[in-house]
Amino acid sequence: MAKPLPPTRYIALLRGINVGRAKRIAMAELRGIIEELGFTEVRTLLNSGNAVFQGTRALPGRIAKTIEAAIKARFGFSVAVVVLTAEDLSAIVVENELRHAASQPSRFLVAFAAHVSVLDQARPLLKESWTPDAIFVGSRAVYLWCAGGILESRLLKAFTRATGDCATARNWATVLKLLAATVVPDR
Repeated sequence: MAKPLPPTRYIALLRGINVGRAKRIAMAELRGIIEELGFTEVRTLLNSGNAVFQGTRALPGRIAKTIEAAIKARFGFSVAVVVLTAEDLSAIVVENELRHAASQPSRFLVAFAAHVSVLDQARPLLKESWTPDAIFVGSRAVYLWCAGGILESRLLKAFTRATGDCATARNWATVLKLLAATVVPDR
């Protein structure tokens, strides 16, 4: 008899919730939605729509669509969701070619998208000079160093125009916290 596969650890990143008055979701409600979908060990991080959970191996895109549908049914509004496996997130952290930016994590963003084709929309930005900002388009994420801060970054504004509502970004500190949250403690 084949041994069952161990559960897979996932990370869900919701775009644009709890910013201002629109699209408000309490993290307890987000945990509840994900648990109702059959996932276990659900934890949220911060109030910006980050969840770590586990479940049987499935396509991350399918999980994202299921979470999006559940949020729409419960709250009546649409939210874009990106789901990654813990292995995906680990690879994204390792691939970071802008390591110098990690010393100021609030100015260093990692942008995630459900489809790699969205990341390709940022490639034309590589042809321009953004100094002192910097951009690296990786295989699974885009890394944005906003030297003067994210509110003033011309690069971040250009990236947002290029990708529209199809990407969601987290600062480097949050990315590392999410990665740490995927580690299963020894029992």
